[in-house]
Amino acid sequence: MISLHDFLASARAELPAATYARWASVFFSLSVLTFLLSLAAAQAFLALAAVFYVVYLLRARPAIHFPPVKLPLALFSLGTVISIFWAANPAVGWFAVRKLVLFVILLLGVNLVASSKHLEFLYHGLFAESALAGLVAIGQFILQYRQVRALHPDRVYASLTSERISGFMGHWMNFGGQQMLVFAALLAFLLLRPGIRGSGFGIRKGDSAPRPKPTICWLLLVVIATSIVLNFTRGVWLGCLVVVLYLVARWKPRWLLLLPVLVVVGYFAAPSLVRQRIEILRHPSRDPALSIRFEMWQVAWRMMQKHPLVGVGPNNIEQVYVLYLPPGKPPEPGYHGHFHNNFFQFGAERGLPVLAAWVCFMGALGWHFWRMRRRLARGRWMAEAALAGWLAMLVEGCFEFNFGTSPVLMLFLFVVCTPFIAERIERPAEKKQ
Repeated sequence: MISLHDFLASARAELPAATYARWASVFFSLSVLTFLLSLAAAQAFLALAAVFYVVYLLRARPAIHFPPVKLPLALFSLGTVISIFWAANPAVGWFAVRKLVLFVILLLGVNLVASSKHLEFLYHGLFAESALAGLVAIGQFILQYRQVRALHPDRVYASLTSERISGFMGHWMNFGGQQMLVFAALLAFLLLRPGIRGSGFGIRKGDSAPRPKPTICWLLLVVIATSIVLNFTRGVWLGCLVVVLYLVARWKPRWLLLLPVLVVVGYFAAPSLVRQRIEILRHPSRDPALSIRFEMWQVAWRMMQKHPLVGVGPNNIEQVYVLYLPPGKPPEPGYHGHFHNNFFQFGAERGLPVLAAWVCFMGALGWHFWRMRRRLARGRWMAEAALAGWLAMLVEGCFEFNFGTSPVLMLFLFVVCTPFIAERIERPAEKKQ
């Protein structure tokens, strides 16, 4: 173990040398480390990082790196802006444009994370914070369960699925989406990171990043997984299942033969509330969450047919929703602000060109991850984590508009930029060798 002074000196050595770039890197790191704790703090630190980085660019004029997804991302952003001018209420659509600023995470991450130790430190912080959020959420579940059992014993399932645990986030969907992405990254770290079995715990001399023991990491994973189960969000469950299938296939493919057995055993060993949450899928008409989605997707399809080029406008869906229902049919009770599906959302809200640009953006990310996982050495597990998180976002995004919620989007953008960071860091080392 080393002193705090030595730790700070070692950490400083991992930051960019230029003063403004160093401060931008510090604020970007603080933003990443508050993704799971406070959206307001994370966005405030992100704004400070962007300001200092702009000053650094104006003063030093360094080379700027950016992931090779500029064209589809530019087309997606341009299409979003254009769709506003054909909206029924253009004023509310500008909120979607302001959210495009979050994509600066890709730029800042690739240019301000200067070393592998720095990058791994950020991931380790996210792992610990996710477990902490999981513990808070588990406590929320216990309190809520006891309260409902005492006051409304006949409405336990309905109460726990209508008001779900949310950790430090304001909504259970934000919490579930974030936990899913950290679950993917931590499982990739445990299964695919080179040399993890020999790592110790704490800070060693000359090492600014903590090296947790595998046992501790597995305990963190158990806490995170438990909070995901108790979150009762089936789209997140499905996303995590895809993560496990992919990462186990990359680790030891023969273990996939055991997964069906483990799934069956886990189902019968699960609490009755979990089994009931799965069992109701056999009766969609009895589950409001499913029946309203079927109605929404039909409405979205009609919107895309009528407005294929520019959609109905960002954030305008709720205002025009009833116009696309069959005549005389009232909307099902529930929230109608979005369609609980990334594909239908972008197609109906912003038009088919924007949907195509988003599909190209996501496709380009997946293609580069697939290629980088073969080129990277120390950072290979990050490419696998990004690909697993990418798969989870796509799968869960078929049942939730996860690309439209800032807490999940910010974490996703950081996760997907880390393979590009790792590749930028490893290339100079390879040239020196």
